[in-house]
Amino acid sequence: MPNLLMVLDLVGVAVFAISGAMVASRKEMDIFGFAVMAAVTGIGGGTLRDLVLGHSASWIASPYYLGVCLLAAVLVYFSAHVVQRRYVIVLWADAIGISAYAVMGADLALRAGADSLVAVGLGVISATFGGLIRDTIADEKPLILLKEVYATCTAAGAGVYVLMVGLGANLALAAALGFLASFVLRGLGIALGLSLPTYRSRPGRDYH
Repeated sequence: MPNLLMVLDLVGVAVFAISGAMVASRKEMDIFGFAVMAAVTGIGGGTLRDLVLGHSASWIASPYYLGVCLLAAVLVYFSAHVVQRRYVIVLWADAIGISAYAVMGADLALRAGADSLVAVGLGVISATFGGLIRDTIADEKPLILLKEVYATCTAAGAGVYVLMVGLGANLALAAALGFLASFVLRGLGIALGLSLPTYRSRPGRDYH
């Protein structure tokens, strides 16, 4: 299971970094801008996750995380021009990243002794924070605030993982099911515009 978690972590970092670099390409940034966007998107959520759990940020102890981010930045810098629908790439790469990190955040929270609800919440936070930083820096409306299901799918993925662990399921199976639950739900949001009902303003009551 530790190997699977390491793979999920690096997959999450890689696809988040790619999505950050793709946004940098749409904003026509220089190579340094690509590196910054890839790094803050790739390791932002994991950094918050580690700090909340009282750990040092994982990218400080291992060169792989920043290395993956910088590699993604360079590759996208020299290849983004051949991609016609860059925003779609960002959406699907982000979907993979948030699904992996939803499971990662929930697992690490459980290992730290958190209860189920807190574990699901940390899964959501660690999955969405990197993208929130990316969109804020790029001066775009954060994906988490759009109508399509976003944070909801990370909660579903983390929830499935926590539930399966609580039922005594194999951890690898629980992780796979949690990832799929989040990714499929997010995919439906992207492909079909699936979203939760939004608040509709109504006239206030007249007490006179």
